[in-house]
Amino acid sequence: MRFRHPDGSTVHLAYCTNVHPAETLDGVLAQLRDHCEPVRRRLGRDRLGIGLWLAKDAARALVTDPAALRGLRCELERRGLEVVTLNGFPYEGFGSEEVKYRVYTPDWADPERLEHTAALARVLAGLLPDDVTEGSISTLPLAWRTAYDDGRAETARTALRTLAERLDALEDLTGRSIRVALEPEPGCVVETTRDAIAPLTAVGHDRIGICVDTCHLATSFEEPATALDDLAQAGVPVIKSQLSAALHAEQPHLPEVREALAAFGEPRFLHQTRTATSAGLRGTDDLDEALAGDALPDAGPWRSHFHVPLHAAPAAPLTSTLPVLTSVLTRLVGGPHPLTRHLEVETYTWQALPPELRPRGRAQLADGIAAELTLARDLLTDLGLKELP
Repeated sequence: MRFRHPDGSTVHLAYCTNVHPAETLDGVLAQLRDHCEPVRRRLGRDRLGIGLWLAKDAARALVTDPAALRGLRCELERRGLEVVTLNGFPYEGFGSEEVKYRVYTPDWADPERLEHTAALARVLAGLLPDDVTEGSISTLPLAWRTAYDDGRAETARTALRTLAERLDALEDLTGRSIRVALEPEPGCVVETTRDAIAPLTAVGHDRIGICVDTCHLATSFEEPATALDDLAQAGVPVIKSQLSAALHAEQPHLPEVREALAAFGEPRFLHQTRTATSAGLRGTDDLDEALAGDALPDAGPWRSHFHVPLHAAPAAPLTSTLPVLTSVLTRLVGGPHPLTRHLEVETYTWQALPPELRPRGRAQLADGIAAELTLARDLLTDLGLKELP
C-alpha cells in the first residue's frame, strides 16, 4: 500500500510474511498464492506491499538463478503484490516448533550473516518495482547479549562496513539504493534505540541505520519522543519501522493478571518480559521465567515481547501497547517530512496466541492480517497521508 505524504513523498506500508512458514522458494511462491493475494483481495486493493521474509535456502536459490528471480518478480506482479522491504532477521527455521534463542544465529560476528544479508540486498534490487529506487532490509541487532565480547564486536563492525561497501557497489551496478537496518530487540546487544547509536556511529555509513520496532521499543519502556530525538541528534537514520504492539499487564502482582499472562506462555518464541523500576529496567528472557516466583519485581507494569494483533488487544485485565505505536508513527510520518518511508506490520505470533484466539484456517488468518493493515491505514490517513491507488 502506498501513501502520499503532505510533502509529496511516497510512504510504503506492507505486512511481513514471516507469519507464514516457508524455507524454500517454492514455499514463498505458495505464500503469495495462499496468503498474500487473499489479503490484498480482502482490502479491495489492486496493489499490496509485502515485507518478504526469505530464509537462507530461498535467498540462495534466487541469488544464484536469475531465471528464478525473474520468475518471482513476475509472480508478484501477477498477484498484485510489490516488495520494497525484506525482513532479514530470521535466517532459517522461523516456522519451527521451537525457535527461541536460535533466531539470533548466525550473528554479525559470523561471516554467514554478512553473506546472507548481501544476498538479500541483491535479490531486493531485482524485486523493486520499476518506479521505486530505494529498498530496505531489517536485520539482527548484532547478537544475543551472552555471545558477545570485544573481539566479536569488532568483527561485527567490520562486517557492517564491508556490507556498506557492497551496497555502494550494488547501487553503482543497478541504480537501486538498498539500506540495512539493525532492529533493536530485548535481550540483544542492541536492546534499545540508544544502544544502537554507538555501534552505528562507529560503522559511520548512512546505508546502515535502524529499524524501529514499536513492540520492542515498548517492551523496553522507551519513551518514543526521546528515543527518536536521540537518533536524530546522533545522525542515525530510521530506515524502516515495524508496526507492532506488545503485551501489557498493568498490575502483575494480582493473581488474575498472572493467570491471564500465563495463557500467553508458549514454546515457540522467546517473550522477553520487562518492568521499569527506580533502579532501572529489569527483565527476564521469557514470560514463563517472569511468572515463576519472584524473578521479576511486580510493583509496576510488565510488558512482554509478544506481538499481539494491532486491531485486537487482549481481553482485560491485559492490554497492548498500541498507544506507543501511535505515538511513534506520529513522530515518524506526522511531521513536515517523513523520518522513514518504509512501514511494515509485523505480527508473526498469530499461531502462538492462546488457542481460543488463534485463527482457524487460512481465511481467518487473512481476515486478521487485513484488519491489522486497515488499522494501520487509518492511522496514516488520520495523520494527513493520502492513500494511493
